[in-house]
Amino acid sequence: MQAVIVEEFGDPPRFVLRDVPTPEPGPGQVRIKVAAAGINPVDTYNAKDRSWAGLSPGCILGYDIAGVIDTFGTGYRDYVVGHKVMAMTAFPLGQGGYAEYAIVDEQLMAPLPDDADLVAASSVPLAAGTAWEVLQKLEPAGATMLVVGASGGVGLFLLQLAAAAGIRVIALGQERSHDVMRQHGAAACIDYRSADAIARAKDAAGGSFDSIADLVGGPLTGQAQPYLRDEGVIAAIAGPELDVDQMIDANQSFHGILIRDNGDRVRHLAELFASGRLKTHVTRVLPLAEALEAHRLVDSGEAGGKVVLTP
Repeated sequence: MQAVIVEEFGDPPRFVLRDVPTPEPGPGQVRIKVAAAGINPVDTYNAKDRSWAGLSPGCILGYDIAGVIDTFGTGYRDYVVGHKVMAMTAFPLGQGGYAEYAIVDEQLMAPLPDDADLVAASSVPLAAGTAWEVLQKLEPAGATMLVVGASGGVGLFLLQLAAAAGIRVIALGQERSHDVMRQHGAAACIDYRSADAIARAKDAAGGSFDSIADLVGGPLTGQAQPYLRDEGVIAAIAGPELDVDQMIDANQSFHGILIRDNGDRVRHLAELFASGRLKTHVTRVLPLAEALEAHRLVDSGEAGGKVVLTP
């Protein structure tokens, strides 16, 4: 099969499209013929620095895939060959999506209907899964949420999931994405680069937030913290700059979010996607040979949505 191999980690990494042996599934595993592989910021980070995920030169990146079942290893089977599925490979050591075939544990994938758009489906498992985990921490806090970084892949999924839960979302994101953010559930959209972004967000929220989702890290959540109510909750997937003393004085809570393997979550998201209740925003589809350009687009934010590779 053909696959994108990381020959050298760095900024930029050295990718090579190469013929490699087609992987064989072990007990309880499934080989998927990959139709599309979604790219996430964690993939571009791993391509620059292999240490966090414990990777080695010669590895194949890519956690998100959608395709059809090609064959099984030994063990119980809930699926049939040719069935459309989406999956997130084992995190963080699994990967392998930037290829014609990938191996996943059967319990980590989700069935899709015959008419499912596999390119769109490949953008769901990790980004929407992260948004889901953030929402589990923040939904009990109350009905008004500030989302910092709402125009990114995780942010657009979080807007939809929060709106479906009846939460009013004040969304900070790129101005060019405001129409998309509104379509995905934002009640108010504010350019995060505006000097008065936090003041405008506070006014849009009616004076305070019940919760804050930080999807980018940096100073904005700390600037919004004075407007987080007592016993409010912050969840972050990147490092925010916070006033810990204020959190203690106001009995506020903080949750760091790093996604874990969870097949039940993938299957729930697949159901939402198949029913049309969870929409994707794929803006660039590139062949495997252009993996380096795909990573550049994700890092730069130029794509304005999800970037997907297709074999």
